[in-house]
Amino acid sequence: MAQQIAISALDGSGTFNAYLAQPAGTARGAVIVIQEIFGINAGIRKMCDDWAAEGYVALAPDLFWRQQPGFEAEADDPQAFQQAFAFLNGLDGDKAVADIESTIRKGRELSGGGKTGVVGYCMGGRLAFLCATRTDADASVSYYGGGTDQCLGESHAIGQPLLMHLTTADEYIGPEAQANIREALHDNRHVTICWYEEVGHGFARAYGGARNEEAARMADGRTRDFFATHLG
Repeated sequence: MAQQIAISALDGSGTFNAYLAQPAGTARGAVIVIQEIFGINAGIRKMCDDWAAEGYVALAPDLFWRQQPGFEAEADDPQAFQQAFAFLNGLDGDKAVADIESTIRKGRELSGGGKTGVVGYCMGGRLAFLCATRTDADASVSYYGGGTDQCLGESHAIGQPLLMHLTTADEYIGPEAQANIREALHDNRHVTICWYEEVGHGFARAYGGARNEEAARMADGRTRDFFATHLG
């Protein structure tokens, strides 16, 4: 069952919508799906539906609600791409992490107090990394988080398992950023990094030309196993 629900912001500034997909039976826990710059589009909704089919309550919060509630676009649309980048540039990252924290609390509530994980893509991948440092998420997964290298100063605060999917051919996360990530996290016992060769940014999108089926299936299988281990 899928629907839109309203969640209150922690700072009392209003409410934002989240896409909710619920499992048919008793929930194993909850998974918060963190959007790319393209909003809660068909691909993000499919990811939520897929997590619900795995037995989790799945929620995807609208993180652009302070700019344009309900914005969604497809990554292969050049005109929408520019608009999406404008919203990215206008995003307050601290408030976005707080909105995800609100969504984590709602996920725990809806799953009957179950463990709750977050998984994010691109912009959402960076925010998933920050959730691992700032929130009480039980487990976090970051797919090709653009800008993660700028957040590494917070890595000492990672206290729960974090899985990262990165590609050596990422056009938005270059060799220097990759090296900085490796150096900062290689001895962190909470962090596992999976590297993918010869695939580009966005390889695990549900839809679109950037998707690489083989790499996406491998990464998503690792994510399912990771959540099965750490969420139940």
